[in-house]
Amino acid sequence: MDRYIGLDVHTQSCTLQVLTAAGKEVAREVVETNGGVLVQAVRSVPGSKHLCIEEGTQSAWLYELLRSEVDEIVVTIPPRRGGSKDDARDALQLAEALRTGAIKQRVYKSCGPYSELRAAVRSYATLREDVTRAKNRLKAIYRSRAIQAPGGEVYQAEKHERWERKLPPAQRDSAALLWEQVESLTKLWATAEERLLEASKPHKIVKILSTAPAIGPIRAAQVVATVVTPFRFRTSRQFWAYCGLAIVTRSSSDWVRGPQGWIRSKVNQTRGLNRNRQSTLKAVFKGAAHQVATQMVNHPLHAAYERLVEGGMKPTLAQITIARRIAAAVLAMWKHEEVYDPAKHRSQNIAQT
Repeated sequence: MDRYIGLDVHTQSCTLQVLTAAGKEVAREVVETNGGVLVQAVRSVPGSKHLCIEEGTQSAWLYELLRSEVDEIVVTIPPRRGGSKDDARDALQLAEALRTGAIKQRVYKSCGPYSELRAAVRSYATLREDVTRAKNRLKAIYRSRAIQAPGGEVYQAEKHERWERKLPPAQRDSAALLWEQVESLTKLWATAEERLLEASKPHKIVKILSTAPAIGPIRAAQVVATVVTPFRFRTSRQFWAYCGLAIVTRSSSDWVRGPQGWIRSKVNQTRGLNRNRQSTLKAVFKGAAHQVATQMVNHPLHAAYERLVEGGMKPTLAQITIARRIAAAVLAMWKHEEVYDPAKHRSQNIAQT
């Protein structure tokens, strides 16, 4: 006997809705957002249990807490919907979507052996974003007074005071405070980077993936902590789409009548890259491709990039192509646990010419 459970989660309370395989509502309960209480509530449901929860702040905790209590647990991003809304309806719709197989977007939550590494990656990314925001705020003060201050100098300990003296007194104190914020956040960011590198040492695969072009230990750790297992993706195309490197096209009236019958018309229009992507991986591979295109002039992939540009492709699209090739290489390296071999890319380039 299958039971489908929808769990709508909030800070203080959770609403639990239970349906049978036929869609009949058999239970509804409001419980405290507490680990022990939630476990007891799920255990009280008889039969084979299938649980659905929304992606959110507490979804990772709920996944780890309840995955051993149910036969199936699904984390989803539900589509936006209009009309009436309350906790009971939300829980019911989650259970119904799981029962009918209507869930279109599932979120992978298992962290495997990389729980500590994933936490370190998140801390590193958060502090990096905070440093960027703080620097932008500091630079904005100079721009507001029409002072063209070099970014590298206003952030340096030995030069920032010279630039602060060019500001009016009303803005000078604000710039000094923001500079102290930049300095403190930069130190925390460096500490987070050390923690990230330390957390990646027990995982051999991070060292293997760091040999890929322009990946390095930081980006390799981000990839491993995000993907967890490469066998989630059967082909590199699936991995590209997950990373946000898939091209989206739109067409209509695809068929026209020709001399010999119906033929496909050439009306496809590119609409950019797919938006349902993993933002961390997209930044990793696009950043790696940019580094290959601008700095690694002796690498085979740089030669491939140059050929694409010389052939008439826009530099931005050429970098996307290189990002795809790096992503495909990383996926293959992970599956086979082998270090990067530039000769493979070189042989592909020769074959293409």
